[in-house]
Amino acid sequence: MISTSFHAARIAAALSATLALSLAPQCIAAITPEQAARLGQDLTPIGGEVAGNSSGSIPAYTGGLATPPENWSPGQGYVNPFADEQPLFTITAANMDQYRDNLTPGMQALLTRYPQFSMPVYQTHRTAALPEAVEAQVRAQATSVKLSGYGLENLNGSTTPFPIPENGLEAIWNHNVRYLGGGGERSFIQTPVRANGSYTLVRGYERRVFDRNMDKHRENHLYSFIGKILSPASLTGNITLVHEPVDQTKEPRSAWIYSEGQRRVRRAPIIAYDAPIEGSDGLITNDEYDGYNGAPDRYDWQLLGKKEMYVPYNAYDLKSKDVSYSELLQQGTLNSSYMRYELHRVWVVQATVREGERHMYQKRTFFLDEDSWSVVSSDVYDSRGELWRVALHPIIQYYDANFPWYAASLWHDLLSGAYLVSGLANEEQEPWKFNERARASDFEPSSLRRMGN
Repeated sequence: MISTSFHAARIAAALSATLALSLAPQCIAAITPEQAARLGQDLTPIGGEVAGNSSGSIPAYTGGLATPPENWSPGQGYVNPFADEQPLFTITAANMDQYRDNLTPGMQALLTRYPQFSMPVYQTHRTAALPEAVEAQVRAQATSVKLSGYGLENLNGSTTPFPIPENGLEAIWNHNVRYLGGGGERSFIQTPVRANGSYTLVRGYERRVFDRNMDKHRENHLYSFIGKILSPASLTGNITLVHEPVDQTKEPRSAWIYSEGQRRVRRAPIIAYDAPIEGSDGLITNDEYDGYNGAPDRYDWQLLGKKEMYVPYNAYDLKSKDVSYSELLQQGTLNSSYMRYELHRVWVVQATVREGERHMYQKRTFFLDEDSWSVVSSDVYDSRGELWRVALHPIIQYYDANFPWYAASLWHDLLSGAYLVSGLANEEQEPWKFNERARASDFEPSSLRRMGN
């Protein structure tokens, strides 16, 4: 186990000039019209700083990457628009002291724990972009959305509810309900890699459609989800259906499982909080998927400020159709030569288990990209306060659907030496589909039986 005394002191010192804001369950007012007027001016439409940094290493925001490369087609996969660029430098265990102020504690731990882990750092590109209608929606509702306890009031669709956050709970809500293309369908790899480097490829399928893209809208409904494991045969047989509410403190997540062996649908046990995810070898919890998801009511949330950090960004090479899974999946971590890190401003949010609540992760630190509100990295601590697991979520702009999301996700267990990767699709044949629309009846328990036949 990696001791936190080494890490915690440094991040505390780095953030000492910022104000830690904690939130007790209460009703928090929305921002003022004067604050909202900053969106699209000195702030981006969803709240990032338009200006670059003083050194120029972070450029000004100019609208992101809103169109695909010339002559691009979905069958090519997501082609790297920066393929001609070379790393400015590479961070390793040998030189990380030089860059420590811009590294998360988790990244420092990965550099120390795994000799093969390195961080090639490239020129920064602020590629995140959203449809104009979504940006307009953020500004239109910015003065009306507010917190109510650990939930939300007056949210109209998946978007950014708090572009100018005042506390950590608002910031994590920005991640949880951010715009992700309206609806999507994909096949992908979610594979645990053991400490000795061995693995078995686990192929999964999922379809997720947000309420905004449904033919019928339901109150307090964020999205509906269907997922199943396609291979290996030892893990197949179940299809999972989830109805995801916006505010899960008012209405808990509903889930059903269809068992092909029993040919029946039953209500699922709790698929939330720290219950392990199927096919993950216990390496991640349900609320770790997609960076973080679900009800935030088991934690107290603090907003520790904003920092310039080297984070995984524009990692298009992870999606390349020219790179095989065997080239990527290596002992200890993914092949570092296919990763890409850039200097970006991130919000630092710390979550600590509330008194009277329980979770296997006593404390968690999330690093949220200012241009997308996506969690790009997170560190989790055990009940002794020691750093246990480190997640990396490299972002790319899905330029055909006009939204930023993950190229893949990585969760490293520092104690066991194993890691889980999810979201790779290099060898999958069907292109991912976004902006998908659906009927509400497609996501009813009866639809699971039809899928299983």
